[in-house]
Amino acid sequence: MEIGVFTFADLAAGTTAAQRIPELIEEIRLADEVGLDVFGIGEHHHPAFGAPAPPVLLAAAAGQTSRIRLTSAVTVLSGDDPVRVFEQFAALDLASHGRAEIMAGRGAFLDTFRLFGHDLAAYDALFDEKLRLLLQLREDEPVTWSGQFRPPLKNELLLPRPVQSPLPVWVAVGGSPDSVIRAASLGLPMALGTIGGTARQFAPLAELYRQAAARYEQAPQALSVTVHGFVAETTQRAREIYYTADADLMNLAGADRGIHGVTAEHIAARDVPGGMYTVGSPGEVAERLLYHHEMFGHQRTMLQLMVGSISHRDAMRAIELLGTEVAPMVRDEVARREATATAPVQVEL
Repeated sequence: MEIGVFTFADLAAGTTAAQRIPELIEEIRLADEVGLDVFGIGEHHHPAFGAPAPPVLLAAAAGQTSRIRLTSAVTVLSGDDPVRVFEQFAALDLASHGRAEIMAGRGAFLDTFRLFGHDLAAYDALFDEKLRLLLQLREDEPVTWSGQFRPPLKNELLLPRPVQSPLPVWVAVGGSPDSVIRAASLGLPMALGTIGGTARQFAPLAELYRQAAARYEQAPQALSVTVHGFVAETTQRAREIYYTADADLMNLAGADRGIHGVTAEHIAARDVPGGMYTVGSPGEVAERLLYHHEMFGHQRTMLQLMVGSISHRDAMRAIELLGTEVAPMVRDEVARREATATAPVQVEL
């Protein structure tokens, strides 16, 4: 089981990007040092967030880390040019010696359509066409292509090539079954994003992903589950830090762009048995992550630790606890479960 962290470089009230970005690089460096597997930075073009260009920030972190994988979380592919996306992440892959990943998604905010002049009516068509082009561009052969939303390509091979071949591309999915089926039909790993709710609500999407992959005769791919989560020395301390910051951020973002803010149902779902929110002491967080693994059978978990007004100091402590206490417990138990599941049955005669 891989365990990682992702963030949108949230800007608390009174915090500037000039303050937040150096802190973010320090958080990535610590995540590498304590043995976490992956760190993601999500793209948003919104005043509440400080990371409109994740590959630039990930490249800055590449020079200060040695092992951790570096991914977008997500790249809003609908509003970007797949040629530039591939070139940027190929450069990141070279700078990090083969640790780059792309997590491609449609995006939850409408800012991309306004800024880059795309028609919201083409929301899904834009993403589908650009995803398919991106997959062609990562193959080590010239591409000839034509589509609806950008000029055609004729016998183009993008250089330099990344270290990894092919460059990993994940598809980020919310609650749409059609998006799940698209990821499965293309044979791509999938990142299932969750905000609130319970594991039982989302588990059918994981099963749909596996069934669709088999139907399209695609080899099994990795599944990642992303959760809102935080870890502190005690459950009370974790909730005090995280829940206030989480609610403030979501209400700010929702009010500013017409996206739904935190509802009473959302807040109530935080502490329900079997919920997706993963906030507590190291032992409690490990227990919740293992329950999620029972429900999803996934290969990667990513926690959105740094939200809203959470301080850099609290974020650093959460990363330290996640890497040094939570991750070893989860990895050991998942390994034990997998070994038990594959062990031959002993029959006494």
